[in-house]
Amino acid sequence: MRITNHHNYIFIVVLGLLSSFQALGQQSKKDSLPKLHITYGNKGFEMRSEDNKYLLQIQSRLQFRFATPNDTDPLTLDDFNQDENNLFKINRARLKVGGHAYQPWLKYYWEYDVSQSNLLDWRVMVEKWKWLKLKVGQWKIEYSRERRISSGAQQMVDRSLLNRHFTVDRQQGVELYGRLDGNGMLDFSYWAAMLTGTGRGSRTNDDNNLMYFARLQWNMLGEDLGFKSSDLSIHKTPEAIIAVAAVTNESPYTRFSSSGGGALTGFESMEDGQYRINQLNIESAFVYRGFSWQSEFHQKEIIDHENNDATTNMIGYYAQAGYLAHQALDWWPAPLEIAARYSHYNPDRSILANNLQEASLAFNWFFKGHRNKLTLECSAFDYETPEMKIDNRMRFRLQWDVSF
Repeated sequence: MRITNHHNYIFIVVLGLLSSFQALGQQSKKDSLPKLHITYGNKGFEMRSEDNKYLLQIQSRLQFRFATPNDTDPLTLDDFNQDENNLFKINRARLKVGGHAYQPWLKYYWEYDVSQSNLLDWRVMVEKWKWLKLKVGQWKIEYSRERRISSGAQQMVDRSLLNRHFTVDRQQGVELYGRLDGNGMLDFSYWAAMLTGTGRGSRTNDDNNLMYFARLQWNMLGEDLGFKSSDLSIHKTPEAIIAVAAVTNESPYTRFSSSGGGALTGFESMEDGQYRINQLNIESAFVYRGFSWQSEFHQKEIIDHENNDATTNMIGYYAQAGYLAHQALDWWPAPLEIAARYSHYNPDRSILANNLQEASLAFNWFFKGHRNKLTLECSAFDYETPEMKIDNRMRFRLQWDVSF
């Protein structure tokens, strides 16, 4: 692998962190400072001071994927007619570093994409109080449950076709969040953020406008389910959430991804402040005895200031369920989960007959939960326009995701 400046930077940072903890351990022998304990846990290798004021966690993750006849979701008519291209690839290679410093409630985290040489996440969190927390840096905004769940913890091989069109992805800014843990059903979690609104890695804003984001989540039965899929802990009592999230932003971009800001099909012109984006997401999640459910309903309004404020309204939704069937069937292997998803996307609500649909079925074999699993997935895509209906396109993918 070619060593880039980014790789040199990451190597130096990790080496510096390790050297610092080594120095702390050596100094403890001289000055009776807290000893350093090294263990291995759910977040990789952990180095913790005896007084728990310092914690460093290092974890790496690799994702190997085989796909046929193609790997990407078909989005246009041309995509449905493209040549078959079987492939095997290392889809993701990540390095994750996190922990806390000075106090257990002063936390930090960063994540580096080794394969693409991108710094994905870097953030500092002040989490002294459950009801009021502070986050600054760059991270994946909590707008969408599907997007916020790590790619290594998905029930399917990857996210639905809605992700490209509605995700807010990673942004830079500041956020207040917390949980208002009332009695019984009076249990809510919230997030509110001001962000630059120009995507991952951006160091400037195109105008004076910021992105504003808010999410309110009702923990209906007293538990915040977090951003997780699969009921691996086998909940003995049912738990559910309902959340509403909204985003507004003005920028050159109509979509975001791990690569930063970009353009949806039909919005390739990207002038400063050209598009006002208003988005709404309503989502739900439920778990009980190995069964899990999640769904999202999205609306997105794009106002083009360079084209007489022409407005396009998009809509999309998905529903997804998974089940560890050994809870009901004695012969079913305990590590095997079956999952299914249906998603629907309409790029322009004024043309109801124009829509794209996806139906997927997957099987997960958990060797060590989501930290080491094998996923087999079959998907069918259907594209309909007012002029024609395209024949379904099938896709098969096999993926091994492992963290260590």
